[in-house]
Amino acid sequence: MKKIEILLVEDEENLHDTLKLNLEMEGYSVSSSYDGAHALKQIQSAHFDLIILDIMLPSLDGFAITETVRLHNIETPILILSAKNTSANRVQGLKLGADDYLTKPFNLEELLLRVAKLIQKTNTSKQSTAIDEYRFAGHTLNFKLLEATSNKGEKITLTKKESMLLQLLIENKNTVVTRERILQSVWGYQVYPTTRTIDNFILNFRKYFEQDPKSPVHFISIRGLGYKFLD
Repeated sequence: MKKIEILLVEDEENLHDTLKLNLEMEGYSVSSSYDGAHALKQIQSAHFDLIILDIMLPSLDGFAITETVRLHNIETPILILSAKNTSANRVQGLKLGADDYLTKPFNLEELLLRVAKLIQKTNTSKQSTAIDEYRFAGHTLNFKLLEATSNKGEKITLTKKESMLLQLLIENKNTVVTRERILQSVWGYQVYPTTRTIDNFILNFRKYFEQDPKSPVHFISIRGLGYKFLD
């Protein structure tokens, strides 16, 4: 079973080491960052199942990171840790897109419970949105049977990865799905060296399902970010 990937962003070394050790003892895989700008680069170049994020960081604070992450349509759950314990700070963090907010000092057991709940909530949401069949523009996709029928009545046999990528894009229709998320979800790599593989898959989808593959209306590339499905 693949380990849950957590990015821990905290510049206070003693606290960072304590949290990392305890999270790893719970069975999580933990990547570390001590700096805001470095953390943002990690988030944009790799997939994580959860981000634990301090507010007061060198170079870029946690609020700015949260806002940037959400503006890029990265939906990874964010748990903010902060010495700022006013309700205004809490509201600001949640408004910017954080999923939870824990003030320092905090109980370690409570943090671990909140981490587990956020991950469980995300997994439940993913399972509940899973689809077996989908229709658009006269095409029918059957993810269980790994096949599709085009609007011209042609049968198309899909590979397992084609089916997985189609399902991921459709479950997130009208939303940009980042290359990093695709590579993690479909290929299982935290970091992958090239996006050419995904580009080839998208080209195949356009051949299968677009009226004019050179002017796609369903499978759209968003330069520098990822891909979007429109039905």
